[in-house]
Amino acid sequence: MRRMCGFILFWIAVGMLLMFLIPNLFFQILAIAFCICLGYYLFCC
Repeated sequence: MRRMCGFILFWIAVGMLLMFLIPNLFFQILAIAFCICLGYYLFCC
């Protein structure tokens, strides 16, 4: 469980860093929606 939490926190930090590099709000929201859908698909299917 501890390794999974570390893995999740690592990718949250990568996502935050990526948001600094994407200047347009539309593409930020699009990337967030894509990651949520992909995460749901990988977790549930």
